Amino acid sequence: MSGKKRTKIGNIHIGNGEKIAVQSMLNCRYDDVKGNIEQSIRLEESGCDINRVAVPNEEALILIKEIKSHTSMPLVADIHFDYRLAIKSVEAGADKIRINPGNIGGMDKVKAVVDCCRERNIPIRVGVNSGSLEKDIVKRDGGFTAKGLFDSAMRSVSVIENSGYDNIVVSMKSSDVKMMIDAYRLAEKSCIYPLHLGVTESGTMSIGTIKSAIGLGALLADDIGDTIRVSLTGDPVDEVRVAKEILSALKLTNGINLISCPTCGRTSIDLIEIAEKVEKAVSKMKTSKNITVAVMGCAVNGPGEAREADVGIAGGLDDAVLFKKGEIIGKLKGDIAEALISEIREML
Repeated sequence: MSGKKRTKIGNIHIGNGEKIAVQSMLNCRYDDVKGNIEQSIRLEESGCDINRVAVPNEEALILIKEIKSHTSMPLVADIHFDYRLAIKSVEAGADKIRINPGNIGGMDKVKAVVDCCRERNIPIRVGVNSGSLEKDIVKRDGGFTAKGLFDSAMRSVSVIENSGYDNIVVSMKSSDVKMMIDAYRLAEKSCIYPLHLGVTESGTMSIGTIKSAIGLGALLADDIGDTIRVSLTGDPVDEVRVAKEILSALKLTNGINLISCPTCGRTSIDLIEIAEKVEKAVSKMKTSKNITVAVMGCAVNGPGEAREADVGIAGGLDDAVLFKKGEIIGKLKGDIAEALISEIREML
């Protein structure tokens, strides 16, 4: 919800106080049309706001039309090296393109892409990462730095601006979390364009979630960022789930916030199983409300420590108490998880 320039991508807006959009990227092969469509549908159902697809060759252009005919999410075409693919992607219906002007070709080719985007008012995301820094910048800094990442991005932005266009989104990704954070902090001070946040090549589910939560969370907590992607080696739907949890933890989106205690020797019920069952259920629930749900192991960490929760349970010997806003309203026996899930559904 930053104060950056407002930009329209398909049917959504970003920047200038708009809600932070969650983005993911398809990872099916470009020639697997059915797989890309099915994955896009799953992403949309999971709450993804913006979809991205790689366009490595002309054969992949069909994906743009096919995906857009099956989903309503804005679709970003990811382009490298061949400026003609950027132009053809826009002509095929892409809602935004992602390029690095440094590897597209000379100014005449960049201008051709800009002219095509200008005709349709399609945003261009300048996407640079630490692995694509220009040699002169790396030599100047004696290696890869946050300043180098920022300067590379601004150099690319200038190329597009000099072609007479300012419908731009900027990203400066790195697998080095600290470098990524520092680069975006530099951009926040002087860049007027919306910022797309991400830790690139962050890793598998567990490692990537940690790196992304630190990198994105540090920036989002300071009101930096307009769109986010959690890059994981795995199912893109998991990227969306983790991204939404990061936003929820910072109260930047509406939904269900689940808290649960780590358990200890005082716990007599199978809290881990209950928490996992509740987590799975609430992950499929949609609501415009902010609801905090607590799953606590005993009376010590129950209604007291979780008194701010809208609803929750605290375990007993073979039962649990149900509480709302710290006030005990009843006892639960049998399937404790299902009873709590029913209470949550009534609050939606």
